[in-house]
Amino acid sequence: MNMASVKFFGLFICALCKVQIVSFCKLATAFETPAKSGSALRRIQRFMAGYALDSNLIARLIFKMIPHKPPFKLVMDRTSWKFGKTNINVLTLAIVYDGIAFPILISILEKCGNSHTRERVEIINRHIKLFDN
Repeated sequence: MNMASVKFFGLFICALCKVQIVSFCKLATAFETPAKSGSALRRIQRFMAGYALDSNLIARLIFKMIPHKPPFKLVMDRTSWKFGKTNINVLTLAIVYDGIAFPILISILEKCGNSHTRERVEIINRHIKLFDN
């Protein structure tokens, strides 16, 4: 990540904390820069279109930001919905802190229906590999 991306990411995280919504238009208004919100919106769009976020990096960031102390609770959930004709099926592993589940790992399932044991084991193994627990 270059310095411009790091600065953008900091602005983006702060804006997320302020507006508590993922609407790019709303986030752009919360950027603490002298630029107009229209410019911030274009900056968000360019970043999202051209940068592949490392999901392991994001997982570690979320993990470090949660004020948890071991032992902590891990929860797994699967959700599915349709976006037009496209089926979206997501398996999530989250840490529970103070009654709130914070997703740290997700797996997009390329199918309809429930997850299989193999898919659930894979996400747990990914957690073990990332956090050495």
